[in-house]
Amino acid sequence: MEISNTLIVWYEKNKRDLPWRNCNDPYKIWLSEIILQQTRVQQGLPYYLKFVEQYPTILDLANADEQEILTMWQGLGYYSRARNMHATARYISFELNGYFPTKYSDIRALKGVGDYTAAAISSFAYGSPYPVIDGNVYRLISRLFNISLPVNKPSGQKEVKAAVESIFDGNRAAQWNQAIMEFGSLHCTPKKPKCETCVLQTKCISYSKNTVSNRPVKEGKIKVTTVNHSYFVFRYKDHTYIEKRIQGIWKNLYQFPLIEENLPENEVISKCKNLLTSNLTTELVKTFESTHLLSHRKIKAIFYTINLNTKPLFLKRDIFEIDLEQLGNLYPTSVLILKYLNQ
Repeated sequence: MEISNTLIVWYEKNKRDLPWRNCNDPYKIWLSEIILQQTRVQQGLPYYLKFVEQYPTILDLANADEQEILTMWQGLGYYSRARNMHATARYISFELNGYFPTKYSDIRALKGVGDYTAAAISSFAYGSPYPVIDGNVYRLISRLFNISLPVNKPSGQKEVKAAVESIFDGNRAAQWNQAIMEFGSLHCTPKKPKCETCVLQTKCISYSKNTVSNRPVKEGKIKVTTVNHSYFVFRYKDHTYIEKRIQGIWKNLYQFPLIEENLPENEVISKCKNLLTSNLTTELVKTFESTHLLSHRKIKAIFYTINLNTKPLFLKRDIFEIDLEQLGNLYPTSVLILKYLNQ
């Protein structure tokens, strides 16, 4: 237990003061864990504070409109987290009478909750003896035990899990879990880890073998696909026209009418008239280009701003009129479209 004691002592001296660490409310812990999936603490903290203020109880979150939740979520990405979060809040509020599950298996069964999140909630809220294994833990354990198997493959994950269990202190599960994640986040960082001042230096096999920079091992790279988006920003007086996306990563967010192809400027006017029920006078007045990077996709977008001299009618009935400033405020949208709105 020497490694565990060392980690916990380090944590008590160096931990950040974060609001979800000052309570054992499973709702707030769950909320923080969902927000912090794929998100750094400094980015997620303002969102957490905003959600807790707006929805102080899980019933408040359950009773909220999904569009309102997605608007508050703008900028965090991975919007399925917000949709799953809302669905889970409704399930707990209306199917479980507002009682958050206490057993690990029941927490794990909630929508949007995986092994790591279930272990975090179980240990932080209830002190249950389940170790967390997130990206920070994979990195730290891979270095500490000099694990050469790829951590993004079952064989490497199995070895990391066994190593974690060999040093896990189940009697202090909450402290241990917070400590190992904090140590990975602040000290045993992906780049330029603080090896020379590391309290685990004498225990770290990778340090002794000079393999720290090669751990963790990951096999293969995510294939990034390039896609093209051409947006039509129709403007009539102070109004614009949007549609609701019904599938994909931005499901239930709002966007300008879209053609998923690289549309040359000289074809814009003829192409956009295919969306209209009448032959209106159209004028292309502005073009804005932007690139948006996702984990598996590179989106190259062009926004064509088109002035209209008459109020339009669209062939697609789900395109509707709003005041431009309502997009991103009343109607949630993607970071890509927020870039256009902010320029």
